[in-house]
This record gives sequence, C-alpha cells and structure tokens, in this order.
Amino acid sequence: MISLKTPVSEAPKISKRIIPALKRLGITTIRDLLFHFPSRYEEFPETQAIADVAAGERATITGAVQKIAERRTARGLRMAEATVADDSGAINVIWFNQPFLARTLKEGDTLRLSGKVSRGLRGMSLQNPLYEKFQNPKSKIQNPSSIHTAGLVPIYPETEGITSRWIRFLIKTYLPLAGALADPLPPETRDRHNLPEVKMALRHIHFPESQEQAADAERRFIFEELLLVQLRALRERSRIRQRIAPAIPFDIELIKSFVASLPFHLTDAQRRAIWEIGRDLAKPQPMNRLLDGDVGSGKTVVAAAAALLAARAGYRVAFMAPTEILARQHYATISRVLAPFHVSIGIITGSEKKRVTAHTIIVGTHALIQKNTRLENLGLVVVDEQHRFGVAQRAALLKQNTLSPHFLSMTATPIPRTLALTIYGDLDLSVLDSMPASRKPVITRIIPPAKRNDAYQFIREEARHGRQVFVICPRIEIENKTGQERAPSIRKPSQQKLLLADVKTVTEEHRKLSEDIFPDLKIAMLHGRMKAKQKEAVMHAFHDRETDILVSTSIVEVGVDIPNATVMMIEGAERFGLAQLHQFRGRVGRGEHQSYCFLFPTEDGFVSQRLRAMVDATNGFELAEKDLAIRGPGDMFGTEQWGDTGIAFKGLSDPAMVRDVRAAAVELAKKSPDLSAYPGILLRLQELEKNLHME
Repeated sequence: MISLKTPVSEAPKISKRIIPALKRLGITTIRDLLFHFPSRYEEFPETQAIADVAAGERATITGAVQKIAERRTARGLRMAEATVADDSGAINVIWFNQPFLARTLKEGDTLRLSGKVSRGLRGMSLQNPLYEKFQNPKSKIQNPSSIHTAGLVPIYPETEGITSRWIRFLIKTYLPLAGALADPLPPETRDRHNLPEVKMALRHIHFPESQEQAADAERRFIFEELLLVQLRALRERSRIRQRIAPAIPFDIELIKSFVASLPFHLTDAQRRAIWEIGRDLAKPQPMNRLLDGDVGSGKTVVAAAAALLAARAGYRVAFMAPTEILARQHYATISRVLAPFHVSIGIITGSEKKRVTAHTIIVGTHALIQKNTRLENLGLVVVDEQHRFGVAQRAALLKQNTLSPHFLSMTATPIPRTLALTIYGDLDLSVLDSMPASRKPVITRIIPPAKRNDAYQFIREEARHGRQVFVICPRIEIENKTGQERAPSIRKPSQQKLLLADVKTVTEEHRKLSEDIFPDLKIAMLHGRMKAKQKEAVMHAFHDRETDILVSTSIVEVGVDIPNATVMMIEGAERFGLAQLHQFRGRVGRGEHQSYCFLFPTEDGFVSQRLRAMVDATNGFELAEKDLAIRGPGDMFGTEQWGDTGIAFKGLSDPAMVRDVRAAAVELAKKSPDLSAYPGILLRLQELEKNLHME
C-alpha cells in the first residue's frame, strides 16, 4: 500500500531512470516529493483565439496539431516545430532542444499551449511553450485537471534528468496522500496566526487558484519551519544552562593593563564586547556568544582579551580557524598583543603538527580536534567564521573535558540583527558596529570595459610606488547543458570540477597579466589545488613584498592581512554576493595608504544592483541589509540545515513574522518545556536535529 513513507523507488508511475535525479533534489520518499515546493509560478491568461494573440505578450491557446516535425537550425540546434490551428487561424510553435516532442505529439492532437508570443520573418510563433493534451480531443471545455497550462503554473527547483513538468505530474498524482498528514502545528497556534491547515496548504502551494492563495500557503510553511528553528534554539539554550563551566574571574585590572599595552585605542564597541564577554566568563554556566563584526573591526583583539582572562585563571584556550592562512594570522596577532603578559602560545595545523600540550593558548585549524590531539583543562574555545564548522566538529572539543568550556564564536560577515537572532538564536550576540579611527574607507569604483586600460595604468602607478595588488578571478558557474529554461538547479557541480575550473581561470588570468598587461611587474598566483606549503610560500612572498600582484580565487576572502596592499581588483564581480565582495574589499585598507576596490563586470558591462550597492555603502551592516533585500537570506547562508525545504529563509526578510514566530516558540516552550504536549512539533523537531547531526 502506498503511503507518505513509501520510497519513490517503489512507487508506481515513477520511472526508475528519474530516481537519481529525484535523489539529487533530496526526494527519497513520497512525503519528500509533496514537500518539494515551487520556487515561483508562471501566470498565463485563460484560453484565447489564435487570431487575438499579440507579439510580446503571454498567451494561452487551444488548437489542433496540423503538422509537426523535427529539424535543425543553421547552427545545428535540434528542435521540434509544429503548426497549431483553431477556427480563427494558425500559429507556428517551436520547442528548442526538445526534438523528442516531434515523436510525442501527433498530427490531429488537440493541445492547450501557454507561452510568450514572438514575431519573426515567418509571422507569429510560440517558443518553448508549456503544453497539455486534451483528454477528450472533441471537447472544447477546459480540462479541470490542468496543471501545465493556463492560470498559475508552479515552477520547481530542478536538476539534470527531471523537469518541472515531470515534478508537477508526480505531485498531482500523489497529492491525495496528503490527507493522511497530521498537522504538527497546534490548532491554537494556527488560529492565532491565521495559518491554513497543512493539507489545505499543501494543495494551495502546489496548485493555487490565485497568488494570494499561494502566498498564504507559503506563509504557513515558512512559519512552521521558523518555529522549529526557534524551538531548537530555545532547547539548546536550556541544555547549555544545565551544564557546568569553569567560572573565570573577570579581572578588571588585568584587562586595564591589556588595553593600556595596545599601540592603538579600542573602539567603544570593542570595549562593550569585552565587558559582555568578561561577565559571561565569570558565570558557572558556559558562555555561548557570537561576536559579529565588520572586516577590520578588531574581533581578534577582543578574543585575545578573553583568552588572557582564561589563561591567567589557569585554563587552556583553543582558538579555531577554518584555514591555515587565517590560523597563522591569528597566531601572529595574538602572540603580538599578548607578548607583554608572557602567555605560552602554540599553533597546530594540518601541515604543522607540533606538540602543543605545554601551551596555554593553542591556535589551529580542524587539526585541533583530531583524535591524536587532546586539549584538557579547556576553559575557552574561540571559533572564527563559526558557520564553517559543523555541529559535530564543535562538539568534539566538549567531549574532552569534564567541565564545559566557554564558547566564543566570531564572524566577519555582518548579519542583520533579525537574521542573527534567528540563525544564531542559541547564542548571545555582541556586535562590533564601529571601526578603528585609523582605518580609512576603501574607495570603490565600478570599472566599465571602456575604462579597463585606465584602471590598469592606475594599478601600475600604485606598484611603482611600492604598493601591492590583489586580483580576484571570477567564480565559475557550471551551466545547464540541456539548453532548457529552468528554475535554479539544486544540483551542485562537484568540488573537483569547481577546483579545476578555478585553476584554469587563475592560470589564464595570470598569463594575461604577466605577458600582456604587466610584463614589467612580478605576479604570483594562488588557488585551491596548491599544496599547503605552496600556498604558504606564495603568501609569505607577497607579505614580504617580493611580488607586486597576487592573482587568486576566493581563497583570500578571509584571513589575509597585507598592510601594503592598496588595490583589490575583482573580475566578474557580479558573480559574487555582496557579503563576499565586502570580504574581498576588506583585504585592503589595512595600512596607512589610501586603498581602492575596482569592480570589473563581465565584458558586456552589465552593472547589477549588488555592484551599485557596493559603491554606495562602506558599512558592512548596511551592506548586509541590502544583500538580504536583494538576494534573500537563503543565498547568503545556504539552506542545508533548515528543515525539509529551506523555505524558512524567505521569512527572515519579514521582522514582524520573526517576532510572531519567536513569541509562539516561547509560549509553546513555556506551556510544555519538553514539548510532550505537542507531539507533532516534537517529532518534527527531532527529525530536524537528527538531520543537523548528520551534516
């Protein structure tokens, strides 16, 4: 008997050849299929006469196929071409890259077609329209079970081997099984927030009769998944409060000495963050705090102050970074600012596994949590770019100690407050929202193709004055080879393919700059396929001013501190998100000289909304708000750890919804702390946490 738990591989009407494609979309059961939501809807008008269609408009027509055949264009592109007619006239219909339709559709078939009308040398035509056969060719009554044409047509996330048409058919086939779904949301929560019941919401999100109906259904699922995220955060906070941590005294005099020893003045935001962290460390419950600060706002110095407090109290500190380059930078900074206090500091990375048990503060990469490394008597863990470490990786450090160490996470990606409180709802938040007075804003310019040579000349002048330059190569985008218009594909190219593509791009750019543009300058390159020692040698040479220009992939996004670098040149800049562009820009402007960021669009000179925002905003938090509005939080942070659908991210742009969900979560947790009174919610939460721990 077919049920929601039935694997798609065992379900009738699901071809074995599309099972791998469904799996790539995360669809392994019938329930997964029903919760694979549309990314958008195409809206088409009701049926009209062929004689009434107009070029440039969307149209829906019904007619008989008079002739259909496969042919090739002058460039060799295969296509199906048909003539479809009704009582008012005929129209040409073309399906590019779909020659199989010349065999699927027959002369005499009655079709309903929805698409955009074009005018060419041969008159009006419909190009790549959605189509649907009439079940009763003699009837002119619209098919009530229509799902592919007319009205709102759902367009789904796809992957190679399966189209939205296939997905619509499968969902329509198995949607009746949703009648067996129990709604996890309590009735009082649905009523208070005007949310439809789950069965109705599923019907309306897949096959809505109006945009309003679709929006209401989507809102219900956004609310549910945000609620799960908030409840998980509340449960995690509760678990943390039950643990015992070492109470590290907040030694005010020690901190005053530390601040006085620095060769620069702390910002008010840094002082506030140190105060918040110091108070947390003094408690017998583990600190779980996120330090969110813009590029160059001084997070490492704040973390060093916390590390000094723990070290002087007799506890060990682990300082984890996602890359060797970043780990070495932190090691150098911490060693420098803590030198007056004679703290023993060591470093351990994948390529440098020295014995570190004698050190009090240990800086490193993932190597810190390998089986052969034990960090006992751990009082504080600092994790930089914490979203790059999985749950299991962070938990590994906790298992080695009787007491739970305090946790300080850091991120250089400024996050809008509403977003931070949701994504990192289990952490307390400290924000570094001001920059050191000595830091000059980086002048940012969009360089159109006509001005490229002028920019090159400026770069040469900077090099002649002893300055250095970063050149970032564009991110590679693996295109869909089918040629069909699709919703964004969930399928990700393999890491190997991306690395190979990146190497090719960097190599080509390095050759062009070395041979054609700057043959008089010393140019190095950096990419992900280089061995750790090679990367280190390249970075050391650049740091020591042995090279003028460094051509690199996005590997330099974080963790590179070259005070003498004054120009950041980004090729294909529109291919990066605002947060990443801002990280690149933060690699310059670290010294005494004025610095510049040059954004090079692709050769067509297209200037996106993101690039204009980069020029207008110098503050990272302002930029983060713009990024949230432009791209949405799903693109900013990914969706891998957000329940079934990742749809929750759409709600993070709505502060009112976030507040409502937060209030609902607090109310449910207050009424039933273990959520046993809400078995549906508890089951969904357990599934979410299980998936998180499998990441």
